[in-house]
Amino acid sequence: MEGLELPEAARQAANDLLVWIGFGTLVGLLAKAIMPGRDPGGAVATLLMGIGGTVIGCGTLMFFWRGHRVTPLSLEGFVVATAGAFILLFFYRLLSGRVIREGVPRGHLPAVRRRRARRHSTIVEDE
Repeated sequence: MEGLELPEAARQAANDLLVWIGFGTLVGLLAKAIMPGRDPGGAVATLLMGIGGTVIGCGTLMFFWRGHRVTPLSLEGFVVATAGAFILLFFYRLLSGRVIREGVPRGHLPAVRRRRARRHSTIVEDE
């Protein structure tokens, strides 16, 4: 009785998937370590940001460098993937309001939050 063997295409696809997940995690962690400040998101956000940065970085390099194949495991792939994840993290922070806050002095809560924090109860006395 032979063991379970997968076709070569399935093995290659599984290998590629695991490499992209592992590499995306490393790239996402490196991008979060490079950018100062509090980091939004958890482990899944870091993983997705790393994979997205790898796709963006390697895809951009292959677009501008015609005929050259960039793999995420090469040195140039690692550099452009980290740059892509760094850019994604910057835009994530920008869109979530962690980089620029309009009209709010630094260190102050927005007026809406201050109003919600103070709750006044009204006492009505019957005569």
